[in-house]
Amino acid sequence: MKWLGVFLLAVASGFSGLAQTATISGTDTNGAGVVYSEMTNSLAADTNAPANIRMLSLQDCIELALKHNLELQVDRYNPAISLYTLKAAYGGYDPTLFLSGSHEHNNLGEQLFGNGLLGGSTEDVTSFDTRVSGTSPIGTTYSIEGQVAGTDQFLTSTNGTSFNPNTSGQVRGSISQPLLKNFWIDQTRLNIRVDKNRLKYTQLGLKLNIMTTVTTLEQAYYDLIYNRENVKVQEMAAQQTDRLVLESKKKLEVGALAELDLASAQAQAAQNRAAIIQAESQLGTQERKVKGLITDNFPQWADVELQPSGNLTAERVAFNRQESWRKALADRPEYLQAKLDAEKQGIQLKYDWNQIFPELDVVGTAGYNGSGTFFSEALFDVEQRNRPFYSFGGQLTVPLANINARNTYKSDKVSLQQFLLTIKEKERDILIAIDNDIGTLQADYDNVQATHAQRLYEEQALDAEQKKLNNGKSTTYNVILVQRDLTTARGAEIQALDTYNKDLAQFSLDEGSTLERLNIDLTVK
Repeated sequence: MKWLGVFLLAVASGFSGLAQTATISGTDTNGAGVVYSEMTNSLAADTNAPANIRMLSLQDCIELALKHNLELQVDRYNPAISLYTLKAAYGGYDPTLFLSGSHEHNNLGEQLFGNGLLGGSTEDVTSFDTRVSGTSPIGTTYSIEGQVAGTDQFLTSTNGTSFNPNTSGQVRGSISQPLLKNFWIDQTRLNIRVDKNRLKYTQLGLKLNIMTTVTTLEQAYYDLIYNRENVKVQEMAAQQTDRLVLESKKKLEVGALAELDLASAQAQAAQNRAAIIQAESQLGTQERKVKGLITDNFPQWADVELQPSGNLTAERVAFNRQESWRKALADRPEYLQAKLDAEKQGIQLKYDWNQIFPELDVVGTAGYNGSGTFFSEALFDVEQRNRPFYSFGGQLTVPLANINARNTYKSDKVSLQQFLLTIKEKERDILIAIDNDIGTLQADYDNVQATHAQRLYEEQALDAEQKKLNNGKSTTYNVILVQRDLTTARGAEIQALDTYNKDLAQFSLDEGSTLERLNIDLTVK
C-alpha cells in the first residue's frame, strides 16, 4: 500500500454479507446455510411503529461510521501531524541568510608624547557583512560570505589635517565535510528517516482503527438484529400464552379445566410480558451503541428507531489456514507496525554506531580580496578576481573514553533484539488467533445447524402437544413447558446465528481482510 498524503478517506463501494445473502428456507437443514427469517414480519400488523424510523443496512451503517465516527475523526489527524513533523525535519537543510551593517566612530583626540602633544585623530568605520550558510544532505556544512569595510581617518598635526580613506572587501566560501562521525548519518538524517518511519506507522494505525471500528460496528449491527428478533421471540411467546389463557378460561367456564391450570397459564403470561420488557430494554441499549458508532451528533439520533434491513444468516465458509496465515502476516496493520518499530530501532542503531567514531573533517576556504579608496573600488577589485586566496586541511577530534556513545550503542543494540522478538511474539499470536477463529467458526456453524433443527423440532412438538390438549390428552402445564422449550430454542437459534456472524467478522479482522471483505476502498487525499 502506498501512502501519499495526509488525510485518509474511507469510501464504501458495495458490501457483501448480511444484506446480500440469499434467504434459505427455514426447513432446509442440509443446505449451504441457515437463515432465521420466520418472525421478521410476523407481528408487523400488530406493531404501532413510531414515526421516526431509520431503516439501515450494514453498508449504510459503515458509510455513516466512516464519515461521522468521532474516534476515526480524531485518528485521521495523526497522519497529518506525522507528515508535518517529517516536513519540519527537512528544515535541518534550510540555508540561513545573515545580514549585518554597522558604523563606528572613534575620536582619539590629542595624545601626550614625551614633553609634547601629538595631533589628534578621528576614525569612522562603516562595514557590511552578508553570509549564507547551511548543511547539505551528505553532512557537508558550507558558508558563502561577503564583507566590505570602509575607514575614514582624519589626522591632525602641525602640518594641518589629512584625510585617509581606505576600503577593503572580501568574498569567500568555506566547507567542512565529515569523513567518519556524522558521515553516513547525522542528526538531521536520523530525524528524517525516523519521521518517515513514523508517518507509515500512523497511517497503519489509522487503517487499524478503521478496521477495528468497522468490525465493532458490524458486530454491534448483528447484535442489534439479534435483539430485535429476540423481542419478537418474546412477543410470540406472549401471544401463545395469551391464546392459551383465553382457551383455558373458556374451558374453565364449561368445567373442562381446573382453576390451577388457568392460574398456571396466567403466571406464564405475566412472565412472558416481563421478558418482553427486558428484551426491549436490551434492544434500546444496543441501538444506542450502534448510534454511538455512526454519528458525531447523538442528539439528532436520540429519538430515532434503528431498524436493520437484513436477516441473520449463516453460510458455510471454506477456510484455508495457510492462506489466512500468509494474508494476516502481509496485511495486519499492528504486525506491520511492529516491523516498523524494529526498523526505527535499526535506524537509531546505525546512528549510534556512527557516533562512536572520532570526528575527522576535511575543511577548505577559498575567495578573493579587494581594496580601494571607496566601496566601489573594493568591490570592483573583488570582481576582477586578481587577488585570490585559499586554504585547506583536516581536523581530527578523538574522544579518549567515549563512554556515553559506546554504551548507548550497546543499549540500543539489545533493544533491537527485543523488538525482533516482539515481532516473533506477534506473529505467534496472530497464527494462534486465526487457528482459534477457524475452529470456533466451524463449531459455530455446527451449532447453527443444531439449534435450527432443535427449533423445528420444538415447533412440531408444540403443535402435537396443542392437539393433545384439544383432545383432552394433555394438560395446560405440559403445553406451557413445550412453549417454554420453543421460546428457548428460538432464542438459541438467533443467538447462534448472531455469534457465527460476529465471529466471522472477528476472523476477518484477525486475518487482516476486513476492508477487502466489505469492499471498503481506502484512498489518500
